[in-house]
Amino acid sequence: MKITVDFEECLKDSPRFRATIEEVEGDVCELESKLDKLVKLCIGMIDAGKAYNAANKQFVNGIRELAQQSTKDEVIESSLTKFAESLQEMINYHTILFDQAQRSIKTQLQTFVKDDLRKFKEAKKQFDKVSEEKEAALIKNAQAPRNKQHEVEEATNILTATRKCFRHIVLDYVLQINVLQSKRRSEILKSMLSFMYAHLTFFHQGYDLFSELQPLMKQLGGQLDQLVVDAAKEKRDMEQKHSTIQQKDFSNDDTKLEYNVDADNGIAMEGYLFKRASNAFKTWNRRWFSIQNNQLVYQKKFKDNPTVVVEDLRLCTVKHCEDIERRFCFEVVSPTKSCMMQADSEKLRQAWIKAVQNSIATAFRDKGDDGEKLDRKSSTSTGSLDSGGEPKERPLKGESALQKVLAIPGNACCCDCGQPDPRWASINLGITLCIQCSGIHRSLGVHFSKVRSLTLDTWEPELLKLMCELGNRVINQIYEARREELGARKPQPGDPRHEVEAYIKAKYVDRRFVRRPSDEELRNKVISLSKQEKRLSSSSEHLPPKPPPSTPRLRPGSNASGQTVRSADSGIQNSADGSREMLATTPSNNSLSDADAAEPAPMPATLPPPSPCKEMVFYEPKEYSSGLQLYWASFARSLPDMAEALAHGAEVNWVNTEDDKRTPLIMAVQGGSLVTCEFLLQNAANVNQQDAQGRGSLHHATMLGHTGQVCLFLKRGANQNAADIDEKTPLTIAVEAANADIVTLLRLAKMNEEMREAEGPYSQSGDETYQDIFQDFTLMASNDPDKLNRYQHYDPQRP
Repeated sequence: MKITVDFEECLKDSPRFRATIEEVEGDVCELESKLDKLVKLCIGMIDAGKAYNAANKQFVNGIRELAQQSTKDEVIESSLTKFAESLQEMINYHTILFDQAQRSIKTQLQTFVKDDLRKFKEAKKQFDKVSEEKEAALIKNAQAPRNKQHEVEEATNILTATRKCFRHIVLDYVLQINVLQSKRRSEILKSMLSFMYAHLTFFHQGYDLFSELQPLMKQLGGQLDQLVVDAAKEKRDMEQKHSTIQQKDFSNDDTKLEYNVDADNGIAMEGYLFKRASNAFKTWNRRWFSIQNNQLVYQKKFKDNPTVVVEDLRLCTVKHCEDIERRFCFEVVSPTKSCMMQADSEKLRQAWIKAVQNSIATAFRDKGDDGEKLDRKSSTSTGSLDSGGEPKERPLKGESALQKVLAIPGNACCCDCGQPDPRWASINLGITLCIQCSGIHRSLGVHFSKVRSLTLDTWEPELLKLMCELGNRVINQIYEARREELGARKPQPGDPRHEVEAYIKAKYVDRRFVRRPSDEELRNKVISLSKQEKRLSSSSEHLPPKPPPSTPRLRPGSNASGQTVRSADSGIQNSADGSREMLATTPSNNSLSDADAAEPAPMPATLPPPSPCKEMVFYEPKEYSSGLQLYWASFARSLPDMAEALAHGAEVNWVNTEDDKRTPLIMAVQGGSLVTCEFLLQNAANVNQQDAQGRGSLHHATMLGHTGQVCLFLKRGANQNAADIDEKTPLTIAVEAANADIVTLLRLAKMNEEMREAEGPYSQSGDETYQDIFQDFTLMASNDPDKLNRYQHYDPQRP
């Protein structure tokens, strides 16, 4: 209800004005009561929401624990883990919603009540006081006797002054009333609208989250029907087996143990025996014995490492022991020691003695036939045994992106707040983040931080390598170098979001804690990087392509016999190492004569060797800058120095005008590192920026034969149609260099581009063969670069 008090009416101080004032005061009093009640209800709702979030978080933790307990069932583990992560996201969205409710309803309305209504009450007190004074002055003026002139003058003066004061205060009071009525509407609607927008965002986020989860849920729903059918079938089979076994006669079960040298698990025989200890008390202990790999071993528990009793049964004998008090005993005697054992029955003793004897005989027979000891597989109960009786280690396979990234020192906790077990990452910074910090990083914009999930998103191998090259410890040494010096407090898990957000903005946007190098330090750093020799990593991704092998002197298109050699159809096949190669025809060495084979033939004129990498020479620059540091660090393949240069404000597309206008990305190509190029591209490097010769990064990678980099640049949108000042495109250069891999990639990319254009402007799928081959090259460049460091001939005359 909008109640406006007229300014003209208030000066009259009429009964209508007084009635309006009384109505307004009652309305304001009721408004204050309603607002106080709404704020209290909001506080109760927020407290209940926090309690709900706490209980929900415990429930999600229970799901995670159940998933961890179900590691043997990959479907249950992966599904529960994804469900738990999605529910945790919803908890975070709830937290944001309650924070918005506190800001928009509780804080904003409380401020309105405390500030605006307090001013109204103070104005009301002054109005009431001056009204009483005016009433008293009027009465005194009316009672002044006519014959007493001085009393009349005094009463008149008091009345005049009081009326003047009343007009001033009543106008201020009416102004306060009208302002309050106007502001009341905006404040209430603004707080409620903010709260409703928070709900809108909450439900949008939840919808997007579960839209991503919906395909998995549908897939599991489709699998559940089959799982129910399979479970019923398995139940019937197990009940039938249970019934069959229950009907068997177990009264004479001792005969079930038999020696089997050809057992699939490599264990000839196993079972429980009592073993006499070699201590002074000669105690007897029940242990699980087995004969495997020509050895007699035992273990106390399943997880214990097997203890070898006899390393080579060929050197042993076995015999009955009737001269001791216990029954069913036998002894295995070796040249260095003897072992006394006891079976549970006479039949079991005979079975074990026969098993040892057969194992000895088999070992001698295999020694004579093959000249080597038995090397059989072990069962899961004992593990594989080497000559020392220790279990052999099995290589780990299938490590997830999460496991690889968290294994980097410092990555097990959030880079910004220290929350353990982070599940998110900033791919251009190379750090791991918790859910709250990842949301703050998203709000900074992709020019500062690109956030990706370690569990929900797929990771390309070069990006995974980038994450493993940097890490929280390296980045914090750069971006928090002066934090302690400046006395800044680093956030802790559980700190309010606004505090964490302020810290992250100061750290990455303002770069407040970065230590700026002096001119001398910067000069020494640049000189050190420029003189640094190329480091060869354990992988061979940085090696230049091998020169082409010598070929015999043959006419083009003919072999040694004079027969025409027809090139294989242009295409792609899977080689023995699993890579995809362009089919190329080379003459057979079997057709060469001895004279031809002895004399190395020159290279054909149509297949010149590739140009060697231009030697990088350092010249004293006119000015040292962070851009120059990034430039040389890219060539030296030093990611920490590159990250430091960017933190100091280096332009990622910095141009070295003193060196053919080359950029850090082109220098990264010269350095030969795939990971360095990926780091620059993730930090917004222009893949098509050209040097003074008109050559971009794709040109340089093609000239140097860096197949992995060519594959990376094509995926990142490099223009393969760009020509340098000599009118040469990357494809022209690759054909001249006879690099079959790069020709394959460039032609496939061109073909895929043409197919997409033919399908229409909205087509995004592309050719599946193109995607498969590029994925193969990506995996090969990151995981097995040796396979790409082969020089392949490509026949430019072949269609």
